[in-house]
Amino acid sequence: MRDLKYCLLTACLLASVAVMADEGMWMLGNLDKKTTHMLKEMGFELKPKELYSPRKASLKDAVVSFGGFCSGVVVSEDGLVLTNHHCGFSSVQQHSSVDHDYLQDGFVARTRDEELPNPELYVRFLLRQENVTKRVLSAVRPDMDESARASAVDSVMLAVGAEVSQKDSTLTGVVDAYYGGNEFWLSVYQDFNDVRLVFAPPSSVGKFGWDKDNWMWPRHTGDFCVFRIYAGRGNRPADYSPDNVPYHPRYVAPISLEGYQEGDFCMTLGYPGSTERYLSSFGIEEAMNGINQAQIDIRGVKQAIWKRAMDASDDIRIKYASKYDESSNYWKNSIGTNRSLRRLNVLERKRTLERDLQDWIRRTPAERDSLLHLLTDLELAYKDRRAVNRAQAYLLESFLNGPELVQLALSILNFDFGADPKVVEVSLQGIVDKYANLDLDVDKDVFTALLKEYPRHVEVDYLPSLYDSIATVYGGSERAYVDSLYARTAIATPRGLKRFLENDTTLHLFSDPAINLGIDLITQLFEMNMQMNAANLAVDRGERLFNAAVRRYYADRRFYPDANSTMRLSFGTVRGYDPADGTHYRYFTTVRGILEKAREHRSEPDFALQPELVSLLESGDYGRYADRSGEMKVCFISDNDITGGNSGSAMFNARGQLLGLAFDGNWEAMSSDYLYEPRLQRCIGVDIRYVLFIIEKYGQAGRLIEELKIG
Repeated sequence: MRDLKYCLLTACLLASVAVMADEGMWMLGNLDKKTTHMLKEMGFELKPKELYSPRKASLKDAVVSFGGFCSGVVVSEDGLVLTNHHCGFSSVQQHSSVDHDYLQDGFVARTRDEELPNPELYVRFLLRQENVTKRVLSAVRPDMDESARASAVDSVMLAVGAEVSQKDSTLTGVVDAYYGGNEFWLSVYQDFNDVRLVFAPPSSVGKFGWDKDNWMWPRHTGDFCVFRIYAGRGNRPADYSPDNVPYHPRYVAPISLEGYQEGDFCMTLGYPGSTERYLSSFGIEEAMNGINQAQIDIRGVKQAIWKRAMDASDDIRIKYASKYDESSNYWKNSIGTNRSLRRLNVLERKRTLERDLQDWIRRTPAERDSLLHLLTDLELAYKDRRAVNRAQAYLLESFLNGPELVQLALSILNFDFGADPKVVEVSLQGIVDKYANLDLDVDKDVFTALLKEYPRHVEVDYLPSLYDSIATVYGGSERAYVDSLYARTAIATPRGLKRFLENDTTLHLFSDPAINLGIDLITQLFEMNMQMNAANLAVDRGERLFNAAVRRYYADRRFYPDANSTMRLSFGTVRGYDPADGTHYRYFTTVRGILEKAREHRSEPDFALQPELVSLLESGDYGRYADRSGEMKVCFISDNDITGGNSGSAMFNARGQLLGLAFDGNWEAMSSDYLYEPRLQRCIGVDIRYVLFIIEKYGQAGRLIEELKIG
């Protein structure tokens, strides 16, 4: 029954809705015949070995993990990589200044010598995948408790991965857990660390609409950025060097200018970060009330302070642009996720599935003997850690992910002089960048506000000891405490870092108040983890057994594993949707919508356009990038299954030609990490023709267009 398959894959019971063929995040190394047949039935024209092959060049060789947090696609024989503007935003920000404001004005490298290096960036190519479940689980004995089991599994996973780099130092082996820790697969990667910025559109294109339009459809954002991969001798990975040359990839993604129509096949390849489709209702409820709500409450306060300061100063705007962008993205995501989980009744539907599973366990002797109390025990485990888990979420957001002075203290405390020289260099650069993008007055305002906000959400038992000092030493004034802290610490400025790195004997690091604060917070975090230790182990065990039981319950069904930052395939069709009664959204937007939004929001800088961009868009001179109707399409939507990390994923047509870049999901289906809702969930992509139009016509970078393989 297709209804039952949909229940499982979306972690819900929806007897009235048939499963859609486009649901799923499928592993390329584990595509079964049913899935490949479904691909063909939906119109995909490539053979399976042309999509994935561990030995010969295939489409997967054009897709990369970009920096470990986004996806990208290789589009030229000289290593050009397309990803999203918001994925490259931090790199653009690092190269920007008031005099060279690449965030606002965009960036174009007119020659390869002008392409800008980014030491913190890398791209990762998947070479092959291998099922190593039997080997990993061979270390597990029946008498092991969950802690011992986890240790045994982890040790084998690390050993299997390490064998790859021992055979070839340019390769990285990573073993990941799937299906709640019931299966294990080895992925073999090759990383390239010399990645240079080539082209970035102005924010009026790449961030058009900013927070207001984020996660929304209709969308008019040209969310793309161009980088180039460089290699050393023999086309092999190498650290940055001016002597490196453009990398020549195994496979280059061809580009289509034909566009798409509603109902056309559409496929994404990328590295989705994390989903929880098989999580119990208890786990979903914990996430809603814990980390999601903490991000909503705390980041909202922090971002409001940042935004006021950014609007008042170009220098602060550039310093805080990337931090604000990242923070606000997850803040709005948490708001939308909790809203959708409630509106779509996800908890109630999940509980229905769990009641059915419990009935099956009672009726099945082999299951009843070992799993009769599975769901009851799982519920109790979550209940046992509820208060501490919520307090920990607020502690992390308020302090360890809040004031940047605390983050600096933690970075210095964790600095390892004995690490690999490359790691030391990267860690040091990370600390230096924090100082470069820090404004002490802004950080004081944030710290003061968060000190006031944290106690509003947690029980008094979970207040850090600094609150005692505020009450007894500073007369209850959070601001007085903050001012004193920043005045007394040596690490508020780069001079303190310099003394630390030079082993200055006059710097008594563990007497520094900011360092002591960092230690106190880490200690409290550790104590919280210890309080939850037994419950955590019970939750891990219960979720693993729950996942396995559901798969046995639907033994004749196909299962895709939750996303875990490994390469995944998703396929579906280009199509619009109905977000509400009487409302229909079509499947594409055009430049006309950009101009309309700019006029409607003319007083808002987030929708402002440069005069030359307005002239270009109004001219109608779109050349070969115009749709067959003569329009310039900007964005489009499909029902592909995506999540965070898919940003920058290649969107291909049935012939494996590039149609665009995925960059967002839609507001009505923000619960998609827990539930795939076929009526509502859409993947938002930027049309490749708009990307090329901006590069060639606005950026005047025809040399880049000449590199591409355009069909």
